[in-house]
Amino acid sequence: MKQNRDLIQGPIARSLFLFALPMLLGNLFQQFYNMADSMIVGRFVGENALAAVGASYALTTVFISIAVGGGIGAGVLTSRYLGAEDYPNLRLSVSTSLIAFLVISVLLGAAGWFLGPAILRALNTPAAVQDQAAEYLRIYFCGLPFLFMYNVLSAVFNALGKSRIPLYFLIFSSLLNVGLDLYMVRILNLAVAGVALATVAAQGISAVLSFLVLLHFLKGYRNPPSRLFSWDCFGRMLRIAIPSVLQQSIVSIGMMLVQSVVNGFGEAALAGFSAAMRIESICIVPLSAMGNAVSTFTAQNLGAGQADRAEKGYRVSYGILLAFSLVLMAALEFFHTPIIKSFLGEDISPEALRTGVSYLRFVGFFFLFLGLKMVTDGVLRGAGDMKIFTLANLVNLSIRVGFSHLFAPLMGIQAVWIAVPIGWAANYGISFVRYRTGRWKETKI
Repeated sequence: MKQNRDLIQGPIARSLFLFALPMLLGNLFQQFYNMADSMIVGRFVGENALAAVGASYALTTVFISIAVGGGIGAGVLTSRYLGAEDYPNLRLSVSTSLIAFLVISVLLGAAGWFLGPAILRALNTPAAVQDQAAEYLRIYFCGLPFLFMYNVLSAVFNALGKSRIPLYFLIFSSLLNVGLDLYMVRILNLAVAGVALATVAAQGISAVLSFLVLLHFLKGYRNPPSRLFSWDCFGRMLRIAIPSVLQQSIVSIGMMLVQSVVNGFGEAALAGFSAAMRIESICIVPLSAMGNAVSTFTAQNLGAGQADRAEKGYRVSYGILLAFSLVLMAALEFFHTPIIKSFLGEDISPEALRTGVSYLRFVGFFFLFLGLKMVTDGVLRGAGDMKIFTLANLVNLSIRVGFSHLFAPLMGIQAVWIAVPIGWAANYGISFVRYRTGRWKETKI
């Protein structure tokens, strides 16, 4: 079978960009997938429904982060085996990851079903939206195994250099999700429950189809393993997955804890902040795609014994990040108001509009810090060098949560905005110092 080896040979800038592009588009569709729920309930049900979905979003992203982190662990290990042309262990790592994270997703889904309402109350979710948010969460957690399966499958496809395959399935599932959202909200009048059901259905269909395609694809790799699960392989995967889960979860937990500060400013502020966070999640997509591309690029090249090429790839990524950051800054500076109104409609309350616009205009100037953090973290993650990686992200979380809770009573909701770039910059600084030591090249997985 002809292997995709563009990441370990050929022009680096072209290889990185072309590999990141399908992930960028795929992540955009993933955000569009998530954003559809907010836009449809915000425009067709009401501001409180949007606030309910927004309150649920902070908690669901924690579980999404666990799924993404698990996929990263599987992807890094698979990339190393691909670079070393160790195909039996490559297939073993794929089957091990799918079995392990399927079991984990069932356990987490059960925990989320029972604990979700209590967590919403603990986060000071406004009483007017608690019941709707709890209803959304219960349905969402029923579909958690599909979410985990899809994220692990996507990471495996990316690790194999086939980043277009997840893109195709995301386009399909995103369009299906929007169609089901509109049908369940506008025709069946299911409101918040309808968008949750649509999300679960679209994710489930996409996950099953992705699994069938991967089974067919893996047949092309010779020498299948004699077993489907390996505790040794799972342990090696967890050494990467657990810090990656922490890193992914840090962002989500930080968002959840910071949202507890925003919740104290009322339903209108929560609605505006929820809309702004969804828009920010779209803006982050190209930066995240570059971070994931650099991670796979590093893993494959270290597997092939080409550490110098991995370093060159990291340096090349800076120029691409700068271009992305300037475009994002300009878009938010000039089009912030119509973007916010696309979520809440023309009847948006002045406070919700003011909150959303304030956050977007401020944070738009600092996306370069986030991009630099993501690609530097990507090198460490791809190398399996996870200790400093984890520390840097914990510092990021501590700054964002601590600053918000400490200064919001004095500065108002703007304290939440100011904490964001400070956390990003600190995370980048710590990870960059580790990168400069060069010790990440010597890490054994």
